[in-house]
Amino acid sequence: MSTRKNAAYNVAYRMFSVFLPLVTAPYLSRTVGTEGVGLYSKAWSISYIFVLIGMLGLNDYGVRAIARVREDRQELDRTFSSIWQMQLIVAGITLLFWFGYVFLVAGEEKLIAFHLTMMSVSCLCSFDWCLMGLDLFRPVALRNTFVKCAAAACVFLFVKSGKDIWIYGFVWSLATLLGNLSCSLSLRGRVSYHRVPLAESLTHLKPCAVLFISVMAVNIYRTMDKVMVSVIAGVDENGLYENAEKVIYCLSGFISAIGTVMMPKVANMWKKGQMEAIARHIDRSMDLVICMVSAMTFGVAAVGDRFGALFYGEAFRYSGILMIPLAFTLIMIGFANVIRTQVVLPQNRDSIFVKSVCCGAVVNLIANAALIPVMKSMGAVVGTLLAELTVPVVQYVILRKELPYRRYIRYVGIYAMIGGIMLVAVRGIGAALGQESWLNLGIQAACGAAIYGVLCLIWWKVSHQGLFRKQ
Repeated sequence: MSTRKNAAYNVAYRMFSVFLPLVTAPYLSRTVGTEGVGLYSKAWSISYIFVLIGMLGLNDYGVRAIARVREDRQELDRTFSSIWQMQLIVAGITLLFWFGYVFLVAGEEKLIAFHLTMMSVSCLCSFDWCLMGLDLFRPVALRNTFVKCAAAACVFLFVKSGKDIWIYGFVWSLATLLGNLSCSLSLRGRVSYHRVPLAESLTHLKPCAVLFISVMAVNIYRTMDKVMVSVIAGVDENGLYENAEKVIYCLSGFISAIGTVMMPKVANMWKKGQMEAIARHIDRSMDLVICMVSAMTFGVAAVGDRFGALFYGEAFRYSGILMIPLAFTLIMIGFANVIRTQVVLPQNRDSIFVKSVCCGAVVNLIANAALIPVMKSMGAVVGTLLAELTVPVVQYVILRKELPYRRYIRYVGIYAMIGGIMLVAVRGIGAALGQESWLNLGIQAACGAAIYGVLCLIWWKVSHQGLFRKQ
């Protein structure tokens, strides 16, 4: 399947993974309030930490390992079998610790946490890493779309008050498990399990653990923020932060989708020594990603304050304020993601990934500890901004002599300038329209998209980039 089709399917998959909870968010916010949203966010954040431990970095390592052997069926079966055996061991042990947390440690979020158990169970049968390594993005997208649509419908049917917040957790937890089970059906006939020696399975443990360090470091400033806000500033503040972060996380799914599609492709190209083709892929990906994230960043900054109150309700107006600075993390995430998925991981240079995100995690923890007591949820936003900026900066320090960073940074400057013009225009249109309404917000969004699109077309025509790039 072509890269474009894979990207389209993976964008759909990523979007439905995070977009459908966003669709239910306005209903949930009005039904359970800031306290309910904050309490669920705390329970889910802790549950997600256990999921990450259960997967132990496989979402990166597994894709890369399968991509390299997918043309040799015998080697493919052996690699799949040994990785899955390791996955069963790690995920099984993690599940036991999760039960220990639920029954011995969890506080007011215990009921919600218990009904999130299937999140950890799903780690036993998560084969996305194999499907994506085989370039099979279509079954993942279609099957997960169906399951998650059904889950969203159940939320509207069964969550009726603040006491039903556990149902919300149960529905999405079950959807995750059913999605993984349904996707596993797509492996039939393409890969087979054969028992391999335990020692062979454990050889994957060390490289997975190295990537896991990075995954956990990222999780510190993506998920632990919510736990820290809950503990230090209260669950109400965390509810505001959760809804602001949810929108940004949804938008960042586009970035992850492109990176996930490109990584197995570039890993296979590295193996074949196609260096010139790799350089072209990286350059085009950086151009595309920075163009895309700049539009999202400045678009959210232009309408975030109005969007928060309209989308979540007046009680969550401050969530819209939090979205504005938080949106600028998208540029940093996009830049770092291209380098990670198309340079660092395909070359087995995992230590660069580890160093960059660990530095980001340290910066985030220090900033959170200093700022959350004073600024509450806005302190977590500032900490996240500093952490996300640290990651590409560390990558630059290490790789500056190998990559044309000046060209990449030029992309950031150009699209940020275009985005800035759009932001000023959209804010001006909003001031002229006055009253906050969905109609006026739609007019602002449409005008912003038109302005950004026209300016990009002019730039691409003049510079022979984008749609006018010479092959």
